[in-house]
Formats: sequence, C-alpha cells, structure tokens
Amino acid sequence: MEKTLKSSSVNYGLYLALGLVLYTVIFYAFNIELLVNFWVNLLIMPIVIIAFGVISSAKAKSLLGGFMSFKQAFTAYFIPIAIGVTISTAVTVILFNFIDPDSAEYLKEQVITKTQALMERMGAPSEQVNLTLAEMEKQDTFAFGTQLRSLAQSLIFFTVIGLLVALIMKKKDPNEA
Repeated sequence: MEKTLKSSSVNYGLYLALGLVLYTVIFYAFNIELLVNFWVNLLIMPIVIIAFGVISSAKAKSLLGGFMSFKQAFTAYFIPIAIGVTISTAVTVILFNFIDPDSAEYLKEQVITKTQALMERMGAPSEQVNLTLAEMEKQDTFAFGTQLRSLAQSLIFFTVIGLLVALIMKKKDPNEA
C-alpha cells in the first residue's frame, strides 16, 4: 500500500479521535448525562464513525486514481476507525478511572435507572428486572478490562461494516491483467 494511502488513513483516524475525544470532554463538562443517552451512543456515534471510514476509503480511491483492491479499500476504512476508537477509549479510561471516578459512578447509576425504566415500560417481569439490575450493579463500566472488551466488540462490529464498504468501494483497474 502506498505511503500516501496509509498517511491519509492515519490522518482521518486522528481527526476521528479528536472528534470522539471532544465529544466526550464537551459532554462531560456541559451535560454528563448525554454520555449515556441512547440516541447519541447507539445511533449517532456509530453513523459518524462509519462515515469517517467511508470517507477515508473514498479518499484512498481517489488517491489511487479511482481503482483499488478489496484489501486497500478495507485498510483505508479500518485504519481510521481503529485509531479513533482506540484513542477515544483510552481517554475515557483515563477520565473516569483517574481524573474523576465519581462521575463514573454517577453515570453507572444513570444507566441503571434508564435500564430499569425501559424494562418496566416493556413489561419485563420484576424478577428479571431485579436480576438485570443486580448484575449491572456488579459491573465496573469504566474499568480497563470492561473498556477493552467494549473496544474489541466495537472493532468487530465496525470490521463487519468495513467488509461491506470494501466490497462496494473496490474497483479493479481494467488495464491490469
């Protein structure tokens, strides 16, 4: 892979990391409850992250003259996401484990409250609600291991999307045999 392709992908990864870190820091500073908002975290953020991967892949395609292999398309998609999500996770771990662990506990309480309300609205049996809440109480949401597991799950999810993006973005050069 050309150096310009890799450097372009790394740059998009750093831009994504900056955006994700700013999102965390700004929400932390101005309205911490947005960090546990369903719509932001499960709908908007994945779309933003995937968009960075798609844009990076499209840029790579233009750098390569409109033609690229599946591997080049996937790599151009995956590098920015891996960089951005990993740096964002590291900042989250530092912020909520070392800088302000009290906020981590507050956010955990908010998630438990929202989960309880959602389960009750959905008509879940009270035994199931109590069991789920008890399990959530035991978890340390912002612990290094928990965040590492979450990072791995995110990367797997984005990898599957990336395989689809690479299939769409690849284009064989008709002049090559």
